[in-house]
Amino acid sequence: MDNSIPVALTIAGSDSSGGSGIQADLKTFQMFGVYGCSALTCVTAQNTQGVLDQQCLSGEFLRRQIEAVVTDIEPSAFKTGMLGTADLIQVVADEIRERHLQNYVLDPVMVSSSGHSLLDTQGRKLLRDELIPLAKIVTPNLYEARTLTGRDIDSPEELKAAGKEFLRMGAAAVLMKGGHFEDGKAIDLLLTDQIEQFWSRPLLQTTAGHGTGCTLSAALAAELARGRVLPEATDRAISFVNRALATSPMLGKGSSPINHFVDTDQKFHHSE
Repeated sequence: MDNSIPVALTIAGSDSSGGSGIQADLKTFQMFGVYGCSALTCVTAQNTQGVLDQQCLSGEFLRRQIEAVVTDIEPSAFKTGMLGTADLIQVVADEIRERHLQNYVLDPVMVSSSGHSLLDTQGRKLLRDELIPLAKIVTPNLYEARTLTGRDIDSPEELKAAGKEFLRMGAAAVLMKGGHFEDGKAIDLLLTDQIEQFWSRPLLQTTAGHGTGCTLSAALAAELARGRVLPEATDRAISFVNRALATSPMLGKGSSPINHFVDTDQKFHHSE
């Protein structure tokens, strides 16, 4: 690797409102001092209130985008977000293997924050079978975790059990995001074969939150591109998103995007 600065690649969809997708990813890469490249999967017409429409690109065009980037500006880490179709998922899996891409952060995007489906049943199965075994870390929210594991998750113990399912599927690590259980706390859990680390913080009462999952996975990819070890990268990514959510600019009429301009080095949470 002879890049003068760290490079990260996002393979994801476009959000016309700028709060999620490749727009959020590239803003996040920038804040972490990482040069961002992108390969576009789908284009959405969306805002803070929901997804109005979407169109996905062809598998061959996605392949050409990935090839163009990685044969010229080799990324140190990369992430996937919205993949849209089974065909696009297969292309990503093939390219990861063929190009020997490293430090893969898999955000298993299935449904928008407004409830719009972003991946069909065949795509979900292929994501589970093809992409999870290639991931350095998977970052499911509760809905995605329940869908992919078939488990109920209503307690920290069930969160941990579901996390172990991702390891059995072949992921090297999993970050289980945003468990809202008892006493007004939000719980995140990082699991590997050697690590079990919980983050606990007061549940923030806000109508903001558009793009939190995209931003977290992008922050993780940026930190891995910078050479951070996984626990430290996760801690810094969670802290960044917590502060970005707490200082949301409150734009739009629906779920506001978060504040991508917060400093990357402050702390805003308790870990244990």
